[in-house]
Amino acid sequence: MEARFQTFLILLGVLAGTALLARRINVAPAILLMLAGIALAFVPGMPSIELPPELVLLLVLPPLIYMAAVAMSWREFKNSLRPIVLLAVGCVIFTAATVATATHYLIGLPWEVGFLLGAIVAPPDVVAPLAIARRLHLPRRVLVILEGEGLANDATALILYRFAIAAIVTGTFSLPIAIGEFAAIVVSEVAFGIVVGWLSLRARQRSHDPQIEITLSLITPYVAYWLPEHLGGSGVIATVACGLYVSWNGPLLIPSATRLQGIFFWDLVIYLIEGVLFLLTGFQVRSLYERSKAFPLDDILSTIALVVAVIIIARFAWVFAATYLPRILSERVRQRDPQPRWQWVFTISFVGVRGAVSLAAALALPLSLASGDPFPYRDMILFVSFGVIFITLVGFGSTLPTVVGWLNIAKDGRAESVAEHEAEIAARREALAAALASLDAITDERELSDEVVKLLRARHDIRTSQLPAALDPDKNDVSANGTELTRELIATERKFIHALLRDGKITDETRRRIERDLDLEEASLANREHRKIPL
Repeated sequence: MEARFQTFLILLGVLAGTALLARRINVAPAILLMLAGIALAFVPGMPSIELPPELVLLLVLPPLIYMAAVAMSWREFKNSLRPIVLLAVGCVIFTAATVATATHYLIGLPWEVGFLLGAIVAPPDVVAPLAIARRLHLPRRVLVILEGEGLANDATALILYRFAIAAIVTGTFSLPIAIGEFAAIVVSEVAFGIVVGWLSLRARQRSHDPQIEITLSLITPYVAYWLPEHLGGSGVIATVACGLYVSWNGPLLIPSATRLQGIFFWDLVIYLIEGVLFLLTGFQVRSLYERSKAFPLDDILSTIALVVAVIIIARFAWVFAATYLPRILSERVRQRDPQPRWQWVFTISFVGVRGAVSLAAALALPLSLASGDPFPYRDMILFVSFGVIFITLVGFGSTLPTVVGWLNIAKDGRAESVAEHEAEIAARREALAAALASLDAITDERELSDEVVKLLRARHDIRTSQLPAALDPDKNDVSANGTELTRELIATERKFIHALLRDGKITDETRRRIERDLDLEEASLANREHRKIPL
């Protein structure tokens, strides 16, 4: 137990150091974390760490999917539902079928094994590419489609995965039955996820305690995921539906104290989960290397190269066809959703990074059949899955910034950011105006004292003055200088409070309450700085 805890501390230390290095050299942390995991796996004396598939599928996947869904805008998800479904369902099925066809005719894999391999490597990851894409100022529509695809494609792939395993184990497969089961799973999980989201929000609303509410929020994704998964579904669709419901209905039901603490809690949880997951994915190279001695290296490399080429070609073919064919064939689609620029379509096609879910699905393959015979091609599927993850993550992840620069689409994202920021400033001004009108009405109704009214109006004037008058950086020097001076004044207050504490004039409890107010004010300054528009 002590050795495992020491290994865990080493992983956390490597996670922090790698994240700092990634920020210094401006590389996606997921890429360096996976490479660090590979290097760490071969350090003399380092114990071998297996990635338990149930750890990913039952413990890690639910909170990742849930928080991605909570962060997703339901309105934007609904507006982009057609391309998201075409990618999350159509592209996954098309890729799995293409992989099965290519591996069957070119290397002789049985059809059911080919479909199983295709289901494992078909779904792109949502974590690594989006972490890179967001820093590249891609257009909002592109990000929404990629994030929506990443939320739902695991469900399609895991359902195909179960169908393929059942076909291998039983030797039979019925397409009509599979289609009916797929539709039943989707409908029932959407309904179940909404019910779980509704119950979660009502329970949190009644608790009136941030710690209890955050605990309930941590339980929510597991409740939404585990029951459908246990009954033979995927669990992913229910978790996505639950997260989207909470995202849309939560803002008016979750108190501010819970929201502030919950943001910090969930940011830390997701950061640790993602980082350790990529490290452990790299760690699997050691066990795969030990198993690879029983296989010809040429066969492994050629199969990996074939599958990587197939999934790349299949994604490009599907994305371009699914983008332009509906608009060619349907005037209604053309009117409702104008044709996007080809650079956007190319970017969506290019972002096909596979992640740890694919490796976890491969690791979760049974060791043997009901007859006692070894599960066919199990180790080969493991090698190919890891090879696909490594090549797509390192290759696509590292070259995505170059591709985006070549396509010159970052300017579209920057223009959208400017427009979004202008709309935000206008919304803030209108909200402050509505609050001022409400204050006037309350003053007339309740006959408030002049001192209270002056205090509230002063607060309103201060918040109004903090809004920038323009987006031109040269015209915002006053606002920037004011922010920096405010930070210096807060630091002066903090030093003075600590001096009073040392002199015994105030208690530690008093110091903590004052520091909390100062911390909240300083955090609001940092939030305004982080939302600067890259002009």
